[in-house]
Amino acid sequence: MPDASDLAPDVLSAQRRAVARALTAVENGLPGADDLVDALYPHAGRAWRIGITGPPGAGKSTLTDRLVTAFRERGETVAVVAVDPSSPFTGGALLGDRVRMDRHAEDDGVFVRSLAARGALGGLSEATEAACDVFDAAGYDVVLVETVGVGQGEIDVAEATDTTLVVLVPESGDAVQAMKAGLMEVADVFCVNKADKPEAANLVRALRSVLHLREDEAPPVVKASALGGDGLGALVDTLDAHRQRLAESWAEIRAERLRRRVRRLVEGRWRRDFWAGGRADALAEAVRELDADERAPHTLADRVLAGDLRRA
Repeated sequence: MPDASDLAPDVLSAQRRAVARALTAVENGLPGADDLVDALYPHAGRAWRIGITGPPGAGKSTLTDRLVTAFRERGETVAVVAVDPSSPFTGGALLGDRVRMDRHAEDDGVFVRSLAARGALGGLSEATEAACDVFDAAGYDVVLVETVGVGQGEIDVAEATDTTLVVLVPESGDAVQAMKAGLMEVADVFCVNKADKPEAANLVRALRSVLHLREDEAPPVVKASALGGDGLGALVDTLDAHRQRLAESWAEIRAERLRRRVRRLVEGRWRRDFWAGGRADALAEAVRELDADERAPHTLADRVLAGDLRRA
């Protein structure tokens, strides 16, 4: 099997087949995938990465499709990383976003790729960030990352992108409560979708009221209709304004993103390596052999760290 790192020159020359193969390599952890990402990373950093999140049914996919059209109309190339929920049994994903965006299939300036979350707590996996690097290095101007669900863990998208767009809908009665769970602190722009509904104005007022609790400047709230296209121009203008505000601190923002990413990689590798070599089996055996009154979790944790689980 060829090493995935050999794909780097073709990815840098924006060959679509090479980009597709690189995405497959990083998603599945094929041999050379890590080296491929490291080879591409120095060439990344130019693309504008926009994270799109919100509760299920908020119309994120339709809105993403509209944003693709808007960016293409002004001549920008667009890549979409659609993160779909993984099955807890098979690890597979529905990958429905590629069906919704099928009308862009013949456009060489658009590349849509669905990835499975693979159980990542925040709805993002390392493969998602690596996919963004692949698209970035291949020269795409805008990378849209559409994530699953909404909640405390879903704020990972904010750490992986430059601009975080949170999509809410009027009929979502728990929208403000969900926002309080973490998205209020990380969203850069809010979009109230299905703005033609009479409840939309009430949700906008509620959002603006809650957003005053943020310590920094409250993010803008924009009304739009992804289905009908109303308000999309204002949304794009608002996203552009945020991008312009980032210009002065772009390097610092991306350095902080790299720091967080490396820390997650180190923690993940340490966890994997630590439990290798029979430690997991030793812990299971110790739990079985200990009497009920000896099953003290903190003491067991100390023994695991000390490497003396096999001692009586």
